[in-house]
Amino acid sequence: MIMTNNVLRFSSSSATKRARSILPGIHRIILIRHGESLGNIDERAYGETADWRIPLTKRGREQARLAGKRVASHISSSNNNSPKESKSSNIFFYVSPYLRTRQTLREILHEIPSDQILGIREDPRISEQQFGNFQSHHTMQDNKATRSYFGRFYYRFPEGGESGFDVYNRVSGFIGTLKRDSAEYYNDDDDIDNESSSPDDDDDENEENSTTICIVTHGLALRLFLMRWFQYTVHEFERSYNPKNAAVVVLERDPGGWFELSAVDRLAMGFPSYREQERFRLMHDYSLLDKSAW
Repeated sequence: MIMTNNVLRFSSSSATKRARSILPGIHRIILIRHGESLGNIDERAYGETADWRIPLTKRGREQARLAGKRVASHISSSNNNSPKESKSSNIFFYVSPYLRTRQTLREILHEIPSDQILGIREDPRISEQQFGNFQSHHTMQDNKATRSYFGRFYYRFPEGGESGFDVYNRVSGFIGTLKRDSAEYYNDDDDIDNESSSPDDDDDENEENSTTICIVTHGLALRLFLMRWFQYTVHEFERSYNPKNAAVVVLERDPGGWFELSAVDRLAMGFPSYREQERFRLMHDYSLLDKSAW
């Protein structure tokens, strides 16, 4: 471990080993926002139907089916990389309990060979931000206007709603579970729910696996997952945008073992490149600590 230009770095071998210990056996992470929902085309639906029961539109199902084709193409490309990977290419799904995400997953599954599906797990921590219960359209418009002025990350919706910070915290907990699931499955060569893991960094089989994790969630939760994973700052989050409905956002493991967000997805959401991240710029420009606007 060495210090260069005020940045802590690991030697090449130790960095690769450390990176490989993060989600062992996982080749990529795919994040998918649900397809177009009834609430996306008519926000008055939230006043009559509970948010978590809002369904997809017909167009949303078609979008989800196309997303499934993209997911299938990523798995297929893994199969074609090498004979080793073709033996173990598979996928595990995590899905928000909301109807629109579950329906999105259902359409995706039509495109994935069943023998490549390791499992499906519902996790409430990747649910949509809570805006309150049944939502008055006019009140919600006023609240969203206030949020734009106050800041999306810290603004808390009244009457039992959440802030972006709340969603960030539960998504962070979900990422911890994701890491434990991967370590338990690949280090024990046992069921993904086995809780008696004993990590073994020398397990060569981890290098041969090509598993994809696919997370079907919501726009804000997806961005906050990326914020936590890549350590984007609050300012960088505030400048970002939700992906489009049924967008397929891909994190691929690079040769060094780290996961990288594709440039196309990063630019579409407005996130900075790795070296332009504020956490690195702070080391050379302390004036950024005075920043209060974005």
